Amino acid sequence: MIAGGGAAGIGLASSLKIREPSLKIAIIEPSEVHYYQPSWTLVGGGAFNVKDSRRQTESLIPNGVHWIKDQITGFNPDANEVLIEHGSPIKYKQLAIATGLKSNWEAIPGLVETLGKNGVTSNYSFEYSPYTWELVKNLKSGKAIFTQPPMPIKRPGAPQKTMYLSCYEWQKQGNLSKIEVELNNAGAALFGIADFVPPLMEYVKKYNAKLNFNTNLVSVDGAAKKAIFAVKDADGNVSQVEKVFDMLHVVAPQGPQDCLKASPVANAEGFVDVDQFTL
Repeated sequence: MIAGGGAAGIGLASSLKIREPSLKIAIIEPSEVHYYQPSWTLVGGGAFNVKDSRRQTESLIPNGVHWIKDQITGFNPDANEVLIEHGSPIKYKQLAIATGLKSNWEAIPGLVETLGKNGVTSNYSFEYSPYTWELVKNLKSGKAIFTQPPMPIKRPGAPQKTMYLSCYEWQKQGNLSKIEVELNNAGAALFGIADFVPPLMEYVKKYNAKLNFNTNLVSVDGAAKKAIFAVKDADGNVSQVEKVFDMLHVVAPQGPQDCLKASPVANAEGFVDVDQFTL
């Protein structure tokens, strides 16, 4: 049984079926449409058509794999059951959980009301990634702010990848020198793997981007083109800083799906409780 039919769940089912065709595999996934989310950074950079990121889930389920089109509501590992919205719990012998992360847009006051307008966008969305490209194409001068929330998030390189792709376009247009570029990262480093930082810094210098660490977006006033950030200093003191923008690319805080958070398989943070050395 695979809980979740995104890229992870479908990829796992395909891999298992190829290696052991006799396996009986089912995927529980409510969505009729599958989105290939990694492509949305390229949509925001003008290099990919957002329509090509969307396919029918049915067309991607591997042959011989049973698709249970329902919403997971919980897990009962003591009875080897997955709870679903419609119908009785589903029994399994082995369970793989691939429910993915949930973007909590409403966690930033003012964000939901202004996404897709007032210069506020996000490549973490099928709906709004085309607006990123529209903003990038049309921005000739001003201030462009890119944000990254605390970990964990999907594709942690994507927030700065968005910045690099935008700067590439502005440089090509001859407008980069007239645009003030900022990356406001809630974390303390540019990237979690130290070896990646020096080559990334070459692009930061190339595009003359300003890096602000320990700086987390906490609210947005789209109509006024203002954003409030919580900034933590070296002593751990937190103050609020208001910044004006012409373009604001936002990555919402992310966390576990609701069906997982309160279940017996979750740890205190709401993620699957696993042994980090053996899984």
